[in-house]
Amino acid sequence: MSEIRVNKLIDEAGTGAVELTQGATLPSGKTLSGAGSISIDGNISIGGTLTYEDVTNIDSLGIVTARTGINVVAGNTSIKGAVEAVNVGSYSGAILTLDTQLGTVFTHDLQAQPVGVVSITNFPASANSFHTVTLLLNQNSAGTGNTTAATGIGTNITLTPTGVAGFTTAALVGSGTTVTLSTTAEDIDVISFGIHYNGSGTGTAANYKTFVTKNGDFRLG
Repeated sequence: MSEIRVNKLIDEAGTGAVELTQGATLPSGKTLSGAGSISIDGNISIGGTLTYEDVTNIDSLGIVTARTGINVVAGNTSIKGAVEAVNVGSYSGAILTLDTQLGTVFTHDLQAQPVGVVSITNFPASANSFHTVTLLLNQNSAGTGNTTAATGIGTNITLTPTGVAGFTTAALVGSGTTVTLSTTAEDIDVISFGIHYNGSGTGTAANYKTFVTKNGDFRLG
């Protein structure tokens, strides 16, 4: 084996890089180092382990795997078409729609937006299933949002399972006919809806039972 000992390699014209026509082999234990960059038009094949540090951003069009987890400090995380986001209930004409295609936890501010009907949509109707949806309600500044039987949460529920036209029902509660919210200004009430489907026909309202509970009043700050 012959050796050529030089400090630098440059092409014959003295202006560019040399071409390794038959490739190059890096002996075991040796490294490539420097402050420059590597530009490659073809494929890279790595038989061992690729180790890298101080990565600011990674753009991937394929699948990213991680040994211990992925931390995201800003922006959204898109995973197989789903995006992390705060699920705000869709409000129109006193109807609050909780679309379970977006998630199962929703928020709604009662300031000037009282809720007359809670509509839960796009949940799967599989036999003998029980689906839960959580709603965080922020009380208004006067403590008067949805505290009476006429406007209470739980009286009027619309269920729209996937592939089925919607139908109305009244939620079952532990006592009374509604879930009474806190009367303290700016409190947050955590409301849990549970939907049981008995598997006897997705389009029949009698085959569904909706349960609703309140998990307490929480003060801000």
